[in-house]
Amino acid sequence: MARSRPFLGVFGRFGRSESLRTLDKALRAVDLHPNLVPEAVKLTVVTLLMDAHAEDPREPDYRHAAELLGYCALGADGFTVANGEQAASDAERRIEAALADEESLDAKLILLAVHSSIVHPAIKEAWQFESD
Repeated sequence: MARSRPFLGVFGRFGRSESLRTLDKALRAVDLHPNLVPEAVKLTVVTLLMDAHAEDPREPDYRHAAELLGYCALGADGFTVANGEQAASDAERRIEAALADEESLDAKLILLAVHSSIVHPAIKEAWQFESD
């Protein structure tokens, strides 16, 4: 069976795919403007979600990924102001768990953020993330 991928709607002729629109909406919900996240990163996030959720990620799955990306990109202070203490604490717990389980979806999302250089400098320093 051929895998479906989150293409940009056949070269943009038919608009953005539903999966990319859903991710953009989730990014906005955590106060990270989608234009600050490169399209290649968003495509990879959708692909990772499809891999993790049997090619059928739901809206909460996109939100969950956007929260972690938002924390990484906005930094602890910016994310906390926009989303609250609880959401920031949840993101920090997810990072700790991801460091323990490098094969998890969260670990892959963090690695993607680090390698695409969208990680806030304070987050990179606090968690000692490095990119080769």
